[in-house]
Amino acid sequence: MADVTLPQLGETVTEGTITQWFKAVGDEVAEDEPLFEVSTDKVDTEVPSPVSGTLTEIRAQEGDTVEVGTVIAVVGDGAAVASAAEAPAGAHRLESMPAAASAPAPAPLAAPAPAPAPAPVRGASDAMAQAGDNRLLSPVVRRLVNEHGIDPDAITGSGPGGRITRDDVLNHIDVIGVTPQPAPVVDAPPAIVPAPAPAPAPAPALRSPVPQVNAGERNSAVRLSKIRQLTGDHMVMSKQVSPHAFSVVEVDFANVDVARNAKKAEWKAQHGFSLTYLPFITRAIIDGLAEYPHLNASVSDGELIVHNFVDVGIAVDLDYEGLLAPVVRDADTKRLAAIAGEISDLADRARNRKLTPDEISGGTFTISNNGSAGSVLTMPIINQPQVGIISTDAIVRKPVVTASPDGGEAIAIHPVGNLAMSWDHRAFDGAYAAGFLKRVKEMLETKDWNTEL
Repeated sequence: MADVTLPQLGETVTEGTITQWFKAVGDEVAEDEPLFEVSTDKVDTEVPSPVSGTLTEIRAQEGDTVEVGTVIAVVGDGAAVASAAEAPAGAHRLESMPAAASAPAPAPLAAPAPAPAPAPVRGASDAMAQAGDNRLLSPVVRRLVNEHGIDPDAITGSGPGGRITRDDVLNHIDVIGVTPQPAPVVDAPPAIVPAPAPAPAPAPALRSPVPQVNAGERNSAVRLSKIRQLTGDHMVMSKQVSPHAFSVVEVDFANVDVARNAKKAEWKAQHGFSLTYLPFITRAIIDGLAEYPHLNASVSDGELIVHNFVDVGIAVDLDYEGLLAPVVRDADTKRLAAIAGEISDLADRARNRKLTPDEISGGTFTISNNGSAGSVLTMPIINQPQVGIISTDAIVRKPVVTASPDGGEAIAIHPVGNLAMSWDHRAFDGAYAAGFLKRVKEMLETKDWNTEL
């Protein structure tokens, strides 16, 4: 018999929601064969079985949120399946309890007084939530219900056995348009809840309610994907946390084209993907961060934490379904060719949902490549807790003024594009941001890029 636990899915990930089991109890499973899918606040990923055998027990159902290290299934031999089927439901939860406690166990569950007691428990698939409901709710569902003051009886569960999932609560919130309730209201004793009820009434009148649009004959409802909802939450938080400022420079890429055009056919044949402008821009940004280190930093508790390494996140569009920003680790130690290879590999695996959580977390600076979609000027939102993000907009051929051989000026047609940067005004001021962008521009326009290739 082997326990299957929720693995560590990233250095900052502490829990995950089981979204799908690929096997049922009694099915044979091979080592490294996908066993279940888990969703975190970073990414959805398939988790392989650590051993071969028969799936004898599933302890965490689809929709359950469990902590890293929690036993969620058991893989053993086929004989164990029959004995597991004969065992009473929930028996595995009583294995470690003293025998004397088994008899009175049902009584506390029915008593209303200790209802709040289970609240501190996190990650267990059988965690109880008693906020007006006696059904089993996962920790994340219980938290959402409590924060928004929602009666669970008003939500129709789509999980196994009618269980309420996180998506059920989020969809309910979208429909009714509720906002999180103050903590004292949630924790107040039942006897005094009715008394303060009239007091908060004026608050909604002071705010402009979000207009609700219902699907009908002239409208269609398109359900927001999980990644879309998480991205939206993160972006709203970022705008609330950071005082966003915006700076732009126009870059002449004729110098980059000298090296790029000479190598791109050979590059495509050798590496199997095109040599775009993005690796050149990324390399110039990395070099610029070395001279302007406060842009390669995070704001934390009144301090600017300057990073002594550069992990560059490259935003990747997932067929218009959302964005991920996989990270090129220690990019300051890599030359342009290595950076180009990693960007291509990470982008391909991002679009095929093959990234691990660690590959999309922990960046120190982010680049959003909107130019591939033809944008002219884009103001990106800072990827917290970073302090800067650059959008690379479309590079198009246009007339520019150049220096002629005789020392005069001439008009020439060059590839030109904007680099637009959003930055956190808490970390530095406009002169510092402008100096960084000016340096990046200078490197792109004057560096001998042949040495990088």
